[in-house]
Amino acid sequence: MTSGKGFDAVPPALRNTAAVAACLLVVVAALWVLIYLALKVASLMMAVISALLLTALVMPVARRVRRLRAPAWVAALAGLLTVVVAVGGSIALVGNQVAGEWDEMRRSLTQGLERAQSQIVTNLPINERQLDNVIDGLLSAMRRGSPDPVAGAGMATRVAAAVLLALFLLFFMLKDGRSMWEWVLRLVPEGRRAKVDKAGLAGWRALGQYVRGIVLVALVDAVGIGIALVLIGVPFALPLALLTFVAAFVPIIGAVLAGAAAVLIAFVSGGLTDALLVLAAVLAVQQAESHLLQPLIMGRTLHLHPVVVVVAVAAGTLAAGIAGAVVAVPLVAVVYRIVRVLAEDGADPEPAPRPAEP
Repeated sequence: MTSGKGFDAVPPALRNTAAVAACLLVVVAALWVLIYLALKVASLMMAVISALLLTALVMPVARRVRRLRAPAWVAALAGLLTVVVAVGGSIALVGNQVAGEWDEMRRSLTQGLERAQSQIVTNLPINERQLDNVIDGLLSAMRRGSPDPVAGAGMATRVAAAVLLALFLLFFMLKDGRSMWEWVLRLVPEGRRAKVDKAGLAGWRALGQYVRGIVLVALVDAVGIGIALVLIGVPFALPLALLTFVAAFVPIIGAVLAGAAAVLIAFVSGGLTDALLVLAAVLAVQQAESHLLQPLIMGRTLHLHPVVVVVAVAAGTLAAGIAGAVVAVPLVAVVYRIVRVLAEDGADPEPAPRPAEP
């Protein structure tokens, strides 16, 4: 009785605050456990998430093939081959250009570094010996930070296994995706099944809109910056354009890094004038993307504040590196859409009352 009276003596506001704090601690602990387990199987998780993203991207291809009365496995194979040809063709194209321009680029880099070194020594309070020491220190740090061959081989093996698993999952998600989702729905209580189905389909549509929209935006960015690099005469225009395309999948941060790489190579190969021209082109393309392409193409898919996007990218990078940065924003967008649908629906509707007996 004494303990009950003591509990009743606690102000209601304090009791409510304590209850909310306890719930938050439970949620945080559960999230920590989930993140810990996910990091233990990071390669598996990234393969599954990559397969989901690729499925959302090439699902229209599979649907068009199915409209031709082709079997489901043929449609899935068409989507799989679309991904393989696009990725493999891009790698082969860039590899050929890098091999063809490597000697010229090496000479341009040597001349550009010498020019940059002389400008730094002339305009800054530093002598040539001090600059050489700084460069040697940076090179030594890079050599120390590079992985040993055994670790590199292990990483390559894990990446290859994850890629093969992602392609395997992609094929079966394209072929049997709907039946997989229906199996998941059977695990949900029947009274909530319709709501979960609606929320899941809304999240899937959001994922498809985001992935296809970001691919189109990235393609426009890459073409625009690639044309500018060719007109200015910057070497390695195609690899830099491909870097711009890939970096666009990391919102905000990726565009900055890709633009900085293009400006740096332009400065090293052609001097300050070329670097300023490339900087102007990059800024123009990025402004057009932010104010025209994103609202027009992405539509109302994302309702996320830029701060949320940056935090999501940072969290994904800390959790899973570059791959985590790529999947963080679409994951947040899908969760946001699902939560909105569930919140808009509210509680399950009560059954209608039976009519009165005559």
